[in-house]
Amino acid sequence: VQLQASGGGLVQAGGSLRVSCAASGLTVASYNWAWFRQAPGKEREFVSAVSRIGDRTYYADSVKGRFTISKDNAQNTVYLQMNSLKPSDTAVYFCAGTLVIPAQAMGLMRYYEYWGQGTQVTVSS
Repeated sequence: VQLQASGGGLVQAGGSLRVSCAASGLTVASYNWAWFRQAPGKEREFVSAVSRIGDRTYYADSVKGRFTISKDNAQNTVYLQMNSLKPSDTAVYFCAGTLVIPAQAMGLMRYYEYWGQGTQVTVSS
């Protein structure tokens, strides 16, 4: 199984980026997915998640209304669209997938089996 994260980069505050997580060795449609991020000197934190069948999405309060998680089963890829970016969004972004997870645990790292390598997002002020 491989999760290849991409799409990070340098953007000015207020700008947008879309990060992608391309999966191989598993079928995106069969899994629950999440994005986490880790800023320098800080712990990894939950950003967003989407349920296996895509009927439920979850967002951290800090990104609600600005970020959108989605998945394209045909492309076997998970996305995170990030708008109105702030310097505080600067971090390495990781995608993660799991086959089974309680709804109330979608934001908990320990439930996720597979992790991508991360992609750097830097937002300048």
